[in-house]
Amino acid sequence: MTHVTYRIAEHDGGWAYRVGDTWSETFPDHDAAKAAAVRASREQRVADQTAMIEYADSTGAWITERADGHDRPETDVEG
Repeated sequence: MTHVTYRIAEHDGGWAYRVGDTWSETFPDHDAAKAAAVRASREQRVADQTAMIEYADSTGAWITERADGHDRPETDVEG
């Protein structure tokens, strides 16, 4: 099973959470960023319907793949 960690850190003059190299929007304080990260991490664990998804990879190429709505990652929040 995949594991995803949301990390709280100072960012852009405020606080944000980061997953890998992707930052959330900036929040005014640590507590607001942590609350948003906890909320997002909980939502990510909720099972959904299986669907076809499209996204651009790092080179700008479009990828189409099947996303299993029941294959959800374990998540945690640090910071």
